[in-house]
Amino acid sequence: MNGKHKEILLIAQEECAEVTQAISKVFRFGIDATHNDKSNRERLCEEVGDLLCMIELMIVNKIINSDDVDEARKQKLAKLKTWSNIFGEKK
Repeated sequence: MNGKHKEILLIAQEECAEVTQAISKVFRFGIDATHNDKSNRERLCEEVGDLLCMIELMIVNKIINSDDVDEARKQKLAKLKTWSNIFGEKK
């Protein structure tokens, strides 16, 4: 792994932590609560956008494969439909 790949992965790791923190703020204070003139929804959107940018950079730089990511996404969706209540009652 080269230095560029390491930097992309390190920043992606940091962005994952920032998404986690933004979600924690939503749970603690509510999605529409504001701090310094910015809502938790706005902060969450920013952090998710930052993470998506890093995911895109991982794909563009061939650290991960977009087809593999899409397949994993589909498998997760199927699991959620079976094991969660996100889409209504479990089967």
